[in-house]
Amino acid sequence: MIVVNDAPERSLALFYAPTDSRAGLIALLALDARLGDIVRSAREPLIGQMRLTWWHEALVALDTAPPPAEPLLTDLAREVLPRGVGGAMLASQVEGWETLLDGELLDRCTLSSAARARGGSLFASAATVLHAADPRIAKAGEGWALADFAFHLSDSDAASLAREMAAARLDEALAGAWPRALRSLGALALSARADLRGVRPAGHPARVGRLAWHRLTGR
Repeated sequence: MIVVNDAPERSLALFYAPTDSRAGLIALLALDARLGDIVRSAREPLIGQMRLTWWHEALVALDTAPPPAEPLLTDLAREVLPRGVGGAMLASQVEGWETLLDGELLDRCTLSSAARARGGSLFASAATVLHAADPRIAKAGEGWALADFAFHLSDSDAASLAREMAAARLDEALAGAWPRALRSLGALALSARADLRGVRPAGHPARVGRLAWHRLTGR
């Protein structure tokens, strides 16, 4: 069983985003949390799959119709879609969570697929909302998702593998300076890597100082 990591440093990372983009990032992370809640609370995989399918269809439908009376869909339609992120792109995050709900063997290939669909898509959408691009975005998003999986997968072998994969991706993504427009995402990746290393707890002054340095320098 897995849950979404809700580190106290997330709000600080979001503060690094331009004011006019912040609501879009919040909505994207709220979508990830909602999908994670579905997987976490699904006592019957079939019920969880039905709920994920509803979300997949509702997100895709945002490309052609107004949102239904669901606050999160309304937020996505108002804060994310006008910035160039389509509903179909948002729906790809559902596919990442579905991989874990299916009860498949969580080998390297399966974890990679789940991380790419969940974290890679989320970070790509966030970069679009921020009107910026960087070739490291996909690796950062995958590493962020894998780090979360590593802490919340009940299978110890799968969790260990996710940790190894997360560390490799995050180290690669965090090499060199990040552009100013994307430092909120870089801060999320830094927090995930700090969680993996486990030297200090989230919110420790040294970690907060490290994030502040990233905001100033991109490193």
